[in-house]
Amino acid sequence: MTDAADPFAFTTEDYAAGNALFEQRWTFVKGVVGLEHLPPGGPVEIAFAGRSNVGKSSLINALVRQNGLARTSNTPGRTQELNYFVPESGAPFLVDMPGYGFAEAPKDKVEAWTTLVKNYLAGRQRLARVFLLIDARHGIKKVDADIMKLLDEAAVSYQAVLTKSDKIKPTALDALFKRTQATLAQHTAAYPLIIATSSETGEGINDLRAQAALVTRQHS
Repeated sequence: MTDAADPFAFTTEDYAAGNALFEQRWTFVKGVVGLEHLPPGGPVEIAFAGRSNVGKSSLINALVRQNGLARTSNTPGRTQELNYFVPESGAPFLVDMPGYGFAEAPKDKVEAWTTLVKNYLAGRQRLARVFLLIDARHGIKKVDADIMKLLDEAAVSYQAVLTKSDKIKPTALDALFKRTQATLAQHTAAYPLIIATSSETGEGINDLRAQAALVTRQHS
């Protein structure tokens, strides 16, 4: 959460824009298994990246208030494509990405997902922001750090979003915030504001809506 003294604090207008964006009906556009199948044109894109089972699909469903929009599963590796979603207004595209760092699927599939994720993140010109989801119970892992390095090198703006924040104690969450802030300060493409969320309790969801709307306006 942010407050009035925080230079990154959201305004009343930011929250209103976030609510307006996500009160719309969102629909699934397409699933992309290779870069050659990416939409050739369209609005700015906001991607959700993270380790397998970090809660990407659940968070997207919470954002759009549609429980069945993004497919969720307790089985890591369920999302195997770049899944595109769009609101009635036509912008932005939300992109639910395959989870990375999952080693129990067939090796060829893991390699294909990893290649797709890395090539998309490094080369998509319309990609305005990557929400890098970090499980609050585990913090930043090596595979997350590898993706952060890739995004730094590609000069793609990314922002840490802590998921499942309701699963740890407030003191542990505060400590995680400080560790994550210290890590992000060393990365050139990292946006400074961290948002803690829970798709179950709704914590941080309005902040994330406001951030998505703000990014959309800035790149329209």
